[in-house]
Amino acid sequence: MRALFGALTTRGRSFVAAGVAAAACGLLIPEPDLLRVGALLIVLPLLSALAASRARYRLSCTRRILPARVPTDHPAQLTVRLANVSRLRTGLLLAEDALPYSLGSRPRFVLDGIEAGGSRELSYQIRSDTRGRFTIGPLQVRVADTFGLVEIGRSFSSVSTLTVTPRIIPLARPSLAGSWLGDGDRGKRTIAASGEDDVAPRAYRDGDGLRRVHWRSTARYGELMVRREEQHWRNTASLFLDTRRGAHTGTGPSSSFELAVSAAASIGMHLTGEGFDARLVTDAGEIPRQDTFQDMLLDTLAVIGTSRGTSIRDGVAALAVGSGQIVAILGTLSAEQARQLAAARRGGAPAMALLLAAGASRPDRSRAIAGDRADRADGAVDILASAGWRVATVNSAASLIAAWDRLNRPASDGETGVLHPGGPDDDRVAAAGQAQG
Repeated sequence: MRALFGALTTRGRSFVAAGVAAAACGLLIPEPDLLRVGALLIVLPLLSALAASRARYRLSCTRRILPARVPTDHPAQLTVRLANVSRLRTGLLLAEDALPYSLGSRPRFVLDGIEAGGSRELSYQIRSDTRGRFTIGPLQVRVADTFGLVEIGRSFSSVSTLTVTPRIIPLARPSLAGSWLGDGDRGKRTIAASGEDDVAPRAYRDGDGLRRVHWRSTARYGELMVRREEQHWRNTASLFLDTRRGAHTGTGPSSSFELAVSAAASIGMHLTGEGFDARLVTDAGEIPRQDTFQDMLLDTLAVIGTSRGTSIRDGVAALAVGSGQIVAILGTLSAEQARQLAAARRGGAPAMALLLAAGASRPDRSRAIAGDRADRADGAVDILASAGWRVATVNSAASLIAAWDRLNRPASDGETGVLHPGGPDDDRVAAAGQAQG
């Protein structure tokens, strides 16, 4: 009975109150007709609640969200299919989907009943200006009767998950052919003739395609010979992201950490598009992956936050055991940390660093602290450049494109240090070339 009266609307409670008053007056006067009216006013909400409750547990809900992973400020379409699996037509339905606060207000729908075996689709768009993984739902439905006397709520268990990735900035393809290209005509090499399987040409074996038969060698050796095999190879790259809280400045979407995450996502997607076999490393070590690098990268960067660590030693150790190129997105580095990172470069493999400029600091920072950060950034640039790294400082998403272009531009003769921008109001981009000697 408590649940029943809790389902009554304001109109339904007014009917019950009026019915009780009419019935009491009919007993006291006495007036049988007034008593009958009072009984009708009391029974009508109860009958409406009974009719509404019959449809309460005969609704099914399925959800679909496309796409399930979107960059910030991009819309996703969510569709909820509500089906009536009973033999009775439902009453008026009031549907409301639960949304996190950052995705906006809750969408509400009014359905004028669903026929037996019928269904309705409810669609709406969502977008977020902050990255993260959001749980949407469950759908809450209130079943109302025709007279508006009763509303019975029901919450489904199914939910949808939306992954909002950092902003991905398209980067230009490097003009330096061969060093940054993955699979392709320049990305092929033949297997060295170091064993019987590697000799080119070699004798025909069961399973070899006839298109690989080398007829000139066949005529020379008197038996079927096939061409040597060609294998595609993929360049490898390590993407390093500095997540130390103390290395970044600012809060919210305008912080240097959010810029670093966006840069990591942009460069990672660019490397994937160029055919690189890449991995993601933070100051805490390598991020393991069980799926493709692209999926792991976007899912990780969607929820990654700053760490409380102060050292990059574990991340440098993970870089040292890898091979291939290194692309590092860094916050503020001390001279010792810059030396540790510089030593992670192996042989003649390219190493590039994007150093977040001190200009992205919080407005409440004192000039002394900002100046100290700028001095430390300049020292880190010099140390990395002297170790053969190409370094660029970035303070905005717009300057990332220019910095990436400079990093991949062939070093000109006599380029020994930092290329400074033209004016103080421009996006500051500095590129350090290969150090002489």
